[in-house]
Formats: sequence, structure tokens, C-alpha cells
Amino acid sequence: MTMTSTRPTLAVGMVGYAFMGAAHSQAWRTAPRFFDLPLNPTMQVVCGRDAARTAEAAERLGWTETETDWRHLVERADVDLVDICTPGDTHAEIAIAALAAGKHVLCEKPLANSVAEAEAMTAAAERAAQDGVRAMVGFTYRRVPAIALARQLVAEGRIGEVRHVRAQYLQDWIADPEAPLSWRLDKAKAGSGALGDIGAHIVDLTQHITGEQIAEVSGQLETFVKERPVATDSVVPLGAGLSGSAGTERGPVTVDDAAVFIARFTGGGLGVFEATRFATGRKNSIRIEINGSAGSLAFDFEDMNVLEFFDAAEPDETAGFRRIIVTEPTHPYVGAWWPPGHGLGYEHAFTHQVVDLVTALAEGTQPLPSFADGLQVQRVLAAVETSSDTRAWQEIPA
Repeated sequence: MTMTSTRPTLAVGMVGYAFMGAAHSQAWRTAPRFFDLPLNPTMQVVCGRDAARTAEAAERLGWTETETDWRHLVERADVDLVDICTPGDTHAEIAIAALAAGKHVLCEKPLANSVAEAEAMTAAAERAAQDGVRAMVGFTYRRVPAIALARQLVAEGRIGEVRHVRAQYLQDWIADPEAPLSWRLDKAKAGSGALGDIGAHIVDLTQHITGEQIAEVSGQLETFVKERPVATDSVVPLGAGLSGSAGTERGPVTVDDAAVFIARFTGGGLGVFEATRFATGRKNSIRIEINGSAGSLAFDFEDMNVLEFFDAAEPDETAGFRRIIVTEPTHPYVGAWWPPGHGLGYEHAFTHQVVDLVTALAEGTQPLPSFADGLQVQRVLAAVETSSDTRAWQEIPA
């Protein structure tokens, strides 16, 4: 790290510049302008395979230089941290090489496409940590202020013992059977479909909020549309697979369209999970409700600045779910932004992720979620897939 002004500089190199790359870029630009960070992150270099498109992305997103080979980026002496925003099949190779080169790593979720890859990444992160090099996986929804408040309330014992967890992640972007293929529908690149792409988020969120882990699962996966049109070469699908024009050629869908599973948590509570990209009319709906012995919490990302809280100690005459507008300066992260009542959006959680990561790096502590946390989520995903294949309960290794 080099010194700029009175604060050390954290030079960032990012691999990938599509949907997630744009979100991460906005976060790196914004975090030092709204938060008092102990390090000064600089957007040093962005990497993509196509030189012209990468140059355009660098100018649009605010990166200083470009590379077309991630290996060159990892080798650069002027890069302190590698931010991985690529499809899952590349995560392990890039992350392991970056950690071996002494670079901190931020890797998008899910951590990998398999448990074996996630185990190798976690082992590499543990080796690197001995030399002060840190790795974090990007489960960004943890940084939504209402979610952070929910975790705080559970930790304070406000809902008592966790008994029921209900979690849904609902999208509809491939409900049309003529929507074209994208890398997210290719198991070789994505690892899994709705299960890994969006189900991973609600697995992480429920474990994060409750402070417990999923111990066993029973699940089922389904692919409703088995083949789709192949997108024309002239159209590059967006990172979320939301666009692209179809040709006459058709190709197989090799991932799940929807995943459902039930679970038991380490504290004995029960969980019901649903992840689908076929929930017609739902664009990005994340719904979580946690019922405890002393109260309940409910969150819906379509109303992301609100957390509903029920206190079972209230008298029957006035008892009911309390609608908390999570925009007070005393709420997590909110004090750096706008006056109370002025809501935050999707992009702010990425900024909060940068804040937490940079702060941990400056303090020499492990940023969370760690690669070990990402590995645990990967094991849950694998267990759900195995359960669907075998029609049997699967235990999650501790």
C-alpha cells in the first residue's frame, strides 16, 4: 500500500465489469465520499476479455487503467486488492492466484461452483491470512440497514429462541420460455440455477440474522423449461441475463429454474426456503420472517427500508407488528447518508460492503463473511442438490 495525503491507499483491481462489476464500481467510487474510511481506495485497473469493451467500461465506471488478462492484473505491483465479479466457474482460479500473490480478495457469491472449489479457496485464504492477507465473499444483502438491524435485535434476545424461519427469493426474468440462454443457465459456468444464484443469498441471510447454521436439509429442484433460444452473437446479455435477442438455434438449460427445501437449524428451529426465477410478477423479492419464543421479525426487499417487529411481551390490547422505518442515524450504516425518512436503495449495500471490508483491512481483522462462511453456504447448496437427487435428508458437515 502507498501513502496518499494522510491515509494509506488501497489500490483495487476488478475482474469483470457487467452487472456486478457496475455495482461494485459504484461502491468503490462512493464509499470514501460518504464514509470516513481509514484507507483511501483507488480504482486502479479493470479487467475484461474484450479490449474495446473493457476500455469503454473503464471510462464509464471510473477505472484508471485496463487489462485483458486477469493473470496480468494479479501480478501487478500497483494492485493491493482483487475484486472478482465474474461467473462462478472462474472464481477459484482467480482468487487462489490473487491470494498467492499477496493480494486481498473480494469475491462475489456464491463462492464457487462446487464444494471442492470452495474448500480449496478457503484453504488458500487461511494460508494467506497468516501473512495478513484477507479474503471476503460478497453476500451484499447483509449490509441492507434493515437486515443489519434484524441481526442486532436477534443478538439482543428481542425475539427469544428462534423457532421458525421462512425465506423466499422470487424473480421472474426467465418465466418466458422464449427468453434466450445466458451463462446463468449453463451449469458449467454458473454451478447451479436459482439455487446458487439467489438461493445462496437467503441461506446466508437467515444464518446471518439468526446467528445459527443450517444443520440438515430436504429439498427438490425443478427445471420447467428444458431448452431455450440461443442469443445472437450481436447481443451481449446483461450480467443478470435480463436481455438478449433470440435466434432460431436452441440449446439445453442445464440448471434448476426453482428450488424449494426445508431445513433444521443448529438451535433446533425449522426453516422453509424457496428460490425461483419463475415467480411471475416478482422482480427481486426477498422475503424473510423469523418467529421466536418472544417475538418475530419480517423483512421484504421490495420495501427495503422497513423492518417489521412483533414483541410478544406487549399486552394483547396493543400487540401487533411494529413497522420500523430504518432510516434513523442510529440505525446501522444510515448516519452517513440522508435525513430520517429519506430511503436508501439497492446500491447502498454495496457501498456498506466496501466500508466494512476497508475497515477490517485497516484494523488487520478478518472481514465477514469470510471464505469459510462462503464454504458453509456452498455445503448447504450441495446438500439441497443431493437431497433432490436422492429424495433423502442430507446433513451439513459442521
